[in-house]
Amino acid sequence: METSKRVTLQDVKSNPRIKSLINGANRYLEVKGYTEHGLRHVGYVSNTTRNILEELGYDERTCELGAIAGWMHDIGNSVNRLYHGMTGATLAFDILDRMKMDPDEISLIMLAIGNHEEDYGLPVNPVSAALILADKSDAHRTRVRRGEFDPDDIHDRVNYAIKKNFVVVDKARKAIKLVLFMDHSSSLMEYFQIYMPRMVLSEQAATFLGCTYELVINDLVINSHRLPQKPSKLTLSDSEKNVSED
Repeated sequence: METSKRVTLQDVKSNPRIKSLINGANRYLEVKGYTEHGLRHVGYVSNTTRNILEELGYDERTCELGAIAGWMHDIGNSVNRLYHGMTGATLAFDILDRMKMDPDEISLIMLAIGNHEEDYGLPVNPVSAALILADKSDAHRTRVRRGEFDPDDIHDRVNYAIKKNFVVVDKARKAIKLVLFMDHSSSLMEYFQIYMPRMVLSEQAATFLGCTYELVINDLVINSHRLPQKPSKLTLSDSEKNVSED
């Protein structure tokens, strides 16, 4: 039986297969007219996934696995945009298995990659939840490809309008906050036209991590997400008991 290897983020970054898949996916999405999905995007998602887990007190290895999942989460786009999360999870299995990663860790990363899309995904473990929050927070003008801004493309307009974005984890309040600053070249209405399903999934991810989710745009709190409460036990009065018994 082969001995598993403790695969690191640096090992993953150095893997030529993974780098080729990321670059190939980014070129494909450029042809389709999508925003940037290359090394900048996966680097941001990798770092943010790790930071969320670290701020919430997860152990070092879980944080490292989050960073790896963030780096690899979009490799399925090298095949097709449709169902790229599930395709990416399948590709990740083969690559990480060749790298001799522990099978349980591979499974965790596959689940995170396979569930990061709002069309069919859901948070299934802490790495998965943090990856969702990180990926859906990357709306910024740097995602608009240089020299290719299309004023008739709502994705370009919204992303270019966002001058600053960052995720804040308030462990004391058990809150995860996405903060955006937009100029007037787009609008909140346009933002929600393309990002509403992603924000709903982000709320679910924050709930999985035991936190509320806050979206703040230009210092305005947009949502009022709360953690679900367990239903209280109902007690019947004597008269109600009599009625129910009848």
